[in-house]
Amino acid sequence: MATLLHIDSSVFPHGASASRPVTDAFRRTWEEQHPQGTVIYRDLATDPVPHLTADAHLAGFSDPATHTPEQAAAFAARVALIEELEGADAVLIGAPMYNYSIPSTLKAWLDNVILAGRTFMAEDSKIKGTPVTIVASRGGSYAPGTPREDYEYVQTYLRAVLADTLGLDVDFIVPELTMAPQNPAMTELVPLYEASRERALEDATTKAKELTERLAA
Repeated sequence: MATLLHIDSSVFPHGASASRPVTDAFRRTWEEQHPQGTVIYRDLATDPVPHLTADAHLAGFSDPATHTPEQAAAFAARVALIEELEGADAVLIGAPMYNYSIPSTLKAWLDNVILAGRTFMAEDSKIKGTPVTIVASRGGSYAPGTPREDYEYVQTYLRAVLADTLGLDVDFIVPELTMAPQNPAMTELVPLYEASRERALEDATTKAKELTERLAA
């Protein structure tokens, strides 16, 4: 039975979020294809994981037998998150752009699961090659050729961390211009926003089905 690790990080609830409806569309299709499967869900906005502390960080580079009680507790919390990732056949992440970057809650999750000798720089890594679908929503457009292309740090960063560092198989769905309905200065871009939203929802369904077929092959 396939396991999907679904992570949302939008600070907004479903009705106001641009990324959550798209991750939901992917998840619904995934569940239809895997009726006996498992979905592990983490909403980092409502239930954030601890930011990396000195105890949690140092414990990752030392013998567990030498850990202080504080280091042992902090490291156990990291290991629990890593084990969730290691047990997933696929990962789904909602990663909206806030101030040109990812939410701090998602950064905290990444800092916890990136562990030298286990999730990277490890020949026996259990996560290498795991497919990850990222819904990278953003208020404007940062696509190649646009004026703000150089400010696109979400896909750039996540590709560097998830693909280049952890060896995961990363794919993106990018709903953009999501601020158009709220910003009067972007009114003329509303049709482009609507088209981007519909395309993202379609992509979510299509990619979930394609991933199901790929994992079953």
